[in-house]
Amino acid sequence: MLLRGGAIVDGLGLARARRPGASDGDLARGPARLAKALGVPLAANGSDLLAPPFSLRVPRSPLEHASGPRTGISGAGGASSFPWRFWLPGESGVSPYRRHPKSH
Repeated sequence: MLLRGGAIVDGLGLARARRPGASDGDLARGPARLAKALGVPLAANGSDLLAPPFSLRVPRSPLEHASGPRTGISGAGGASSFPWRFWLPGESGVSPYRRHPKSH
């Protein structure tokens, strides 16, 4: 699972301390902000956040979600062929989709 953003629902004070000056809506918006708000160091890249020493909790049952293309992914394995972006409708933690400019 690749986490690209989220919303802080528990430990808001700690996340604010880790990202001073950020608005609550921006605390975990995007991958770097999410990692900093959760206290995940760069050295943990590729680690299982559901296993110790981390304790990320996820719901036991599937949630209704939306999907769409990832920014900057095109060609045979990306864009509309494979909707690699998943989010919970109405959640503020997901970054807005920005169409990747075509390069020549």
